Amino acid sequence: MYYIGVDLGTSAVKLLLMDGEGKIVNVVSKEYPLFFPHPGWSEQNPEDWLSQSVAGIRELVQDVDKSQVAGISFGGQMHGLVVLDAEDKVIRPAILWNDGRTSQEVDYLNGEIGKDKLSAWTANIAFAGFTAPKVLWLRKHEPENFARIAKVMLPKDYLAYMLTGNHCTDVSDASGMLLFDVEHKCWSREMLDICGLSEEQMAKIYESYEPVGTLKPEMAAELGLPEQVIVAAGAGDNAAAAVGTGTVGEGKCNISLGTSGTIFISSEHFGVDQFNGLHSFAHADGYYHLMGCMLSAASCNKWWMEDIIGTSDYGANQAPITDDKLGNNHVYFLPYLMGERSPINDTNARGTFVGMTMDTTRADMTQAMLEGVAFAIRDSFEVARSLGIRIERSKICGGGARSPLWRKIIANVLNIKLDILESEQGPGMGGAMLAAVACGAYPSVQAVCDAMVRVVDTVEPDPAIAARYEERYQKFRKIYPALKPIFPEID
Repeated sequence: MYYIGVDLGTSAVKLLLMDGEGKIVNVVSKEYPLFFPHPGWSEQNPEDWLSQSVAGIRELVQDVDKSQVAGISFGGQMHGLVVLDAEDKVIRPAILWNDGRTSQEVDYLNGEIGKDKLSAWTANIAFAGFTAPKVLWLRKHEPENFARIAKVMLPKDYLAYMLTGNHCTDVSDASGMLLFDVEHKCWSREMLDICGLSEEQMAKIYESYEPVGTLKPEMAAELGLPEQVIVAAGAGDNAAAAVGTGTVGEGKCNISLGTSGTIFISSEHFGVDQFNGLHSFAHADGYYHLMGCMLSAASCNKWWMEDIIGTSDYGANQAPITDDKLGNNHVYFLPYLMGERSPINDTNARGTFVGMTMDTTRADMTQAMLEGVAFAIRDSFEVARSLGIRIERSKICGGGARSPLWRKIIANVLNIKLDILESEQGPGMGGAMLAAVACGAYPSVQAVCDAMVRVVDTVEPDPAIAARYEERYQKFRKIYPALKPIFPEID
């Protein structure tokens, strides 16, 4: 049998066809536009997600026996606000995870409602990217659209609805809305009241590996697939990527270098970081996880290479950065191009190069950019350490993880072993694996991970390089606090 994983990303939908043993049969990617109506805003049209996903699935399965396609599931960009009217029509463009317009709403929730209450109700505090602040923004600035809301949905759940006709979500994605009681896996009545929403306006909640329905007849016909294809709830992109990398159970770690960057720590027990520097979410395996998320990771690399330098030859620009230069660069970079979430939670933070001199080269700045992302990941890593969590090795995935240099930098900045996987398909692979569980091919998420996830290489830190990076990180961590008061003035 075949299983389809749909990775609904920020720049494209990446679709993966997997057989029952975990072999990737085909991969298709379809891009769609991203809109920035105002500085700091970020929106997309859900209809674009659907049209490109449908086209992509048709292409994905064109050369296989379509009767053997058993299931579809998702790994989707999190936190986006999708609102439907009473006729299930999209009311306005989706407000995305990396949108920074909600600073006033975040201040209201964290300041007036109070972080202690938010954490007690949802296990998290308010961040600009979360869904609840977006709902409050919509109620204040677009009251006519707010009044039309019949359903509040997340990006991947809009696709699931269009495929099955069922309004659904999963526990991992719902965890990032600030509308969900993570510990008890239900909607938070307190947060719904604050946002002016009713439980009837929210989707039905499922575990990530549970079926939510089968294909609607008209959708099955459009895709050329059987109506009995099972659609599973799926997961938020980071939880799906964690499944794809086998980061399930107690104390496992995964680092993802996608558009955003994350450090993901799985746990069989619910727990909250007392300072709320890390997110506390439900996991796709039925348990929980802690996650630190930075808003700009591989997107910093893309911005620097393509928009600033004006090249797509990433490898050539990284070639001059040899081992002797690692930890010896005099230039630092704050990777806050879209503000920042974990652990600083500052929408006003901005990308910044520090330490340039007349002898600074392009390679120095490229290296600083790569190191800045690694240092920012370590900021969340340090929060985990403060909780007594010992991490000695981690999986790594995402587009940025294809760079051997970046992997080496991260291994040494964190001073841990990094395991490289046979498949780096991330959320798409995780989605397909969740579909296999939903179809009964595997008894649990742990079982499908044990069967399919294969480590093919390990990057080990070099003691000398790690020691140099330790010294540099201690300097890096002083830069943001020094610049923090300036950012609001220059915004």
